[in-house]
Amino acid sequence: MSFWTYRDHLSMANRLRRSYYELLRDHLDYQMVRYALVDSYNNFKARKVPYPFVERRELKPKARIPSLEYEAQNAFLVIFVEDTIPAVHKKYIRFFDDNKTTKSNLLRTRTLSLANEFDRSQKYLESAQFNDVLRELLPVDYALLIQRDPMSRGRDRYNLSHFHVRIDWPISDAAEDMARRLRYISKDLYEKGDKYAEDVQKKFFEYYAQPVMAGGRRTAAIVAAQYLRRLSCISTVYAGSSESRSLIRLSERGVSKVTLVRFSDEETRTLADENHMSVSTFRKHYAVAREGKNAVFVLQVLYSRTQHAKPPEDGKLREINPDPYWVTVGSQRILPMVDAWMYPPMPVNLIYA
Repeated sequence: MSFWTYRDHLSMANRLRRSYYELLRDHLDYQMVRYALVDSYNNFKARKVPYPFVERRELKPKARIPSLEYEAQNAFLVIFVEDTIPAVHKKYIRFFDDNKTTKSNLLRTRTLSLANEFDRSQKYLESAQFNDVLRELLPVDYALLIQRDPMSRGRDRYNLSHFHVRIDWPISDAAEDMARRLRYISKDLYEKGDKYAEDVQKKFFEYYAQPVMAGGRRTAAIVAAQYLRRLSCISTVYAGSSESRSLIRLSERGVSKVTLVRFSDEETRTLADENHMSVSTFRKHYAVAREGKNAVFVLQVLYSRTQHAKPPEDGKLREINPDPYWVTVGSQRILPMVDAWMYPPMPVNLIYA
């Protein structure tokens, strides 16, 4: 059973709100891809350092990612919620008056270079200056929180309400919550012993397609995603990782990773031919950079959860088995450029090719 309310069960007002949220999320998706990947690529080029493209084996479920942080790779954490998070959740999602995106807070923390010229309207997603404010705040430690403004009555408005938001829910509690929902435990994480609890926590990382030793922002992202299942609305968590060189996106639609890939001239021509497109059109609307005869593209990998990572149909308790895969590669797509309105994501098969 889903943790959010399906669209068909919503009032007409809330259906409209969800449509607006998804429209804003489409726009935010592209902003996150641009900052996490394209801007990072340009950072490496500006330093005259070769970009460390992700090896395709690193995108497989249970893959080990080299534990090397790249300084030029942009890292961040963003939480985007369809509704407003009730104050009762501040115990674990730490958003208070002190870290609201007010002019006084931004001036005090010297977070925004243009804080003296900052206007409160700029933190709303509909503002023409929102992207500039977002890009300046993304490097700040911990997370940014974007949610519905509870004071907006005539129409739903979303704003970047808080910065420096910490996720303080323990990993063990998040794993326990997952295992209880999936019926691997009845109440407590340690009810079946220490070894069983350790297996559950390892599977928690796999549930979100992350390695067990994932870095701080990726761990905070999956803990936040699990905690936000307590809300009746949908939410999206974005994490840019300097280790995995990818953008992780967690939402009601599941888990995805977005990364940069480099194709040779021959690979580019083959892919264009397979999709009945000229090479020039393919490069124009999909390539984000050129390296001689090579071209750089944005690859999105969508992961699917197996039956082991879904609640059992009979609702009965079951035993966890560490061996079976919980996550598989669902689909792989090359994403078009943001201004390529008429061109859809292009299906590819790279990981297992």
